[in-house]
Amino acid sequence: MNNLKSEPKSLYLASDWGLFLKDEIEAEYFKTLMQAVDEEYQNHTCFPPKDLIFSAFNHCTLEEVKVVIIGQDPYHGEGEANGLSFSVNDGVKIPPSLRNIYRELTDDLGAIFMPTSGNLEAWAKQGVLLLNATLSVRKDSPNSHKHLAWSKFTDAVIEKLASEKQQLVFLLWGSFAQKKGNKIDRTQHLVLESGHPSPMSANQGKWFGNKHFSQTNAYLTEKGFAPVDWLNRE
Repeated sequence: MNNLKSEPKSLYLASDWGLFLKDEIEAEYFKTLMQAVDEEYQNHTCFPPKDLIFSAFNHCTLEEVKVVIIGQDPYHGEGEANGLSFSVNDGVKIPPSLRNIYRELTDDLGAIFMPTSGNLEAWAKQGVLLLNATLSVRKDSPNSHKHLAWSKFTDAVIEKLASEKQQLVFLLWGSFAQKKGNKIDRTQHLVLESGHPSPMSANQGKWFGNKHFSQTNAYLTEKGFAPVDWLNRE
């Protein structure tokens, strides 16, 4: 682990990501951001727990990252968020958007899949970067940390990954994620877009049938990478 010297000790990035994102971490805006985050956690109940803010990076190594799924901000209910986009802690009721993700996954792969957990750590450990645009939130207040500089940081992460790595798969679900990924070079990476898996979007026919999971694995296999075992719940 590479502790960020100017930040509270509970905020850290794994050493490979710390080196990769060194310019961002050392930038004044990031130091200011970390101070603002620390103040929020001192004065309000915020999620995920402070030591899980960078879980997307700490569960998915830089070397192994091959898929990027972009979310908006963490779940804001007690005990839900674990620092991974669309993911919740074990024992938490599976949120509607994730239920729709699981349904599309099952239909796409023609599998029998009856998940009891919404924890997506198994995906992250296979090289799926589950990245929210904003990495923290106040309890019961969605988008409450939107005013912080998280988006500047995560925009830089996406831009740096897209420019310095090759043959990644970016899954952009909904207009927010698509806007965030609009600068990705489509000639160097596979970019798959669809509606958001939220019930409103899904019920309007913008989510189901996108077949992003099988398309992702077909691309990875073609490029010589191991496909993601999307059904792995271990």
